[in-house]
Parts: sequence; structure tokens; C-alpha cells
Amino acid sequence: MAPNITLEQWRTLITIVDAGGYAQAAEALHKSQSAVTYAIQKVESLLGVKAFEIKGRKALLTPTGQMLYRRALALVNEANDLERAAHALSAGWEAIINIAAEILFPSHLLLACLDQFGQESPRTRIELIESVIGGTADALLKGEADIAISPQPPPGFLGDLLTRIRIVAVAHADHPLHHLGRTLTFADLRAYRHLVVRDSGVKRDRRAVFVEVDQRWTVSQVATSIEAVSMGFGFAWLPEAHIREELRSGLLRPLRLREGGVREIPLYLVLANPDFAGPGVRRLAEIIKASVG
Repeated sequence: MAPNITLEQWRTLITIVDAGGYAQAAEALHKSQSAVTYAIQKVESLLGVKAFEIKGRKALLTPTGQMLYRRALALVNEANDLERAAHALSAGWEAIINIAAEILFPSHLLLACLDQFGQESPRTRIELIESVIGGTADALLKGEADIAISPQPPPGFLGDLLTRIRIVAVAHADHPLHHLGRTLTFADLRAYRHLVVRDSGVKRDRRAVFVEVDQRWTVSQVATSIEAVSMGFGFAWLPEAHIREELRSGLLRPLRLREGGVREIPLYLVLANPDFAGPGVRRLAEIIKASVG
């Protein structure tokens, strides 16, 4: 059975709610107020319900109207996604792909993936967001990323486990912690400076701070933290893949912690909209998965 309500009528209902009233919706839609009123009356008469009640100059949703608004929003968003996907497919591979990548993921691997993809689709531009912890989830939730490499998919998104990253507690070879001559506890760390990379998410996750100390430097990039530790300014938990050369040369040494010296953080590959992902997004996702296989 064909639907009785058109997408345009559902869009009108949504705009009344979002704009704050019939007059504001009419202005936003570039229609007369009578046309907006008629569209809602048509919805109400066809469904036999009351979507709005007028109080003063405000149009307020009834409980039934609130349900209609939520479902209409999902319906219109899906229709918009479908149109965008159709346009992308008709035009070939996407012109731009946005990827949000947790900085724990080895940069040399990611750059190699982007290079391989660039050889297959040289006209597709890549916008890379290098994020920390909550910043990756924020990019997905804000619609700023087509693909994400994230420690945890945010609510409403699904992801495939991509890899696990080893995080190692380290300090400069001459750091006093290495000269205590025994296995270390978290209590030993409190007397020294902890170097932390700032969570780039809007809601910063305090769990990113592994141990409470009196001295702490918080920086924005893993590279800055590595440099500071290499200069002897403190200790840090750093991705093992990022400091292989420093460990090999002996510049940095793992701390002999009784527990917590090595941690593993899972990273997931998440498509923002798997049902409507274009061929370029799917191909890039395949390349990234293969890089850690």
C-alpha cells in the first residue's frame, strides 16, 4: 500500500518543531503560513490524530506528535541518505572521504593505506582527523567522518575489531625510576612527572589518565609526549609501535611495574553509514583491514 503522507509533509512537521512554530517554519521553507498549516492539517486528518496543540503563539507537540516527530525525523534522514548514496554511486567513487583515526593506530600503516588507495582513486581527496580517545567518537556522532578507527564505537554505531595496540610504560634510560633496583608500584610513580596525551573529545575521559600523580604535563600529540620522555622529563604509557627505535637503541626503557606496565587497547574499524557507504569508503576500509591482517 502506497503511503498517504508525503516526505514533504513530514519535512514540514519536522521544520515546525525545529523552527519553533508555524510562522518560523513558513519562513524557513519559503512557503506561506497557510500552506504550512494545510500540510499539517492534511497529516492529522489522514492519520486521525492531533500532532500539535496551540498555546498562545506556540505550537507544542502532543504525545502522539512527539512520536510522529521522532519517526518522521528517522524517515527523512534515511531518504536523504539514500539520495546522497545514489548521487555518489552515479558519480563514481566519492570526491572526498573523511576518516577519523585514533592516534594510537600506527601512522606509517595508515599512510601506506592512504597511498595505496590514492593509486587506485587518485581524484578522491582524503580529509584525515587525528583524534585521541573520545575525539574519534565525536567525529562519528557529528557526521564528520565516513570511516573511523576508534577504541570504542559510540552508541548507535557498530564496528569490527581491527587490531590491539600495546601500550608500554616507559621512561628515559637514566630516569630515577630505573635506578630504584626493584619492581615498581603505582605509589613509586607518584613522586615523578606523568606525561599524558589530551583526550580530543568534547567530554574528556579521565580513564585516559592511568595513575594519579602530583606532577603532570598534558600534551596534544603522541610525538610531543615521546620527545618529552626521550628528554628525560617524565614517564608515560606510549604505543609500542611508535617507540620501537627508541626502545631498540636503549634511549627509552620499559618500567618494571608490578602490574599495569603493558596494556592492550582494542581499535575498531567503524563505517559511519554502512548501508549507504560508497565504493571508495568500502575500498579504503578493505585496505585498512588488510594492513593489519
